[in-house]
Amino acid sequence: MTESREAGSFFKKWAMRQYWRMQQSQAVVSLLLWGTTITLLVWPLIEWRFAPGCTGSSCFSSEFMGISSTYFALAGIFFTVMFAVLTIGFLYDQVFSLWTEWRSVDMERNPFATYALAPVWVMTIALQAEVLKRSSPDDEAMVKQADWCLKWCETYTEGEMFARAVQRWDKDMGETPTFWFTSDEAMDRARQTSFEDES
Repeated sequence: MTESREAGSFFKKWAMRQYWRMQQSQAVVSLLLWGTTITLLVWPLIEWRFAPGCTGSSCFSSEFMGISSTYFALAGIFFTVMFAVLTIGFLYDQVFSLWTEWRSVDMERNPFATYALAPVWVMTIALQAEVLKRSSPDDEAMVKQADWCLKWCETYTEGEMFARAVQRWDKDMGETPTFWFTSDEAMDRARQTSFEDES
């Protein structure tokens, strides 16, 4: 049973590594495919200008230095598309600075960057608040703020992410202790939580 589980885990990790590698090349590959597609869509519209029988005023030689002008035309279209994409990227970055607003909206919409706590942050903030509370027992304002932080941490022990963390800690390291900022009941609820994506 353990061997089959390890084999399954190895295969999943191998498969996800290959998927990650494909994702890393996605930006470059999609840019090349996009440039090639637009080039091949535009080419039929101007192909006649390079044909030997062209009679219009905007005709070009069918050969240049013994090489078919078709290749130069296709390369010209492709690099024009790439230059247009680069120009848009430059305007996006340097002129309009839209990426700063995008990051701002991205952070605003991310609860774990504004008010929510992931398990790692729960543990970090709870430890810091407890140390601060114990090192400044005579400072009522500081103790009050430390208690608020501990309450904040306790609130997020009721969430799904903390439940996932507790179940994983139990699996990897044995039973997780009841932390000072939560309760036995909260830990039990975390252990009993079931997840739709794992059923």
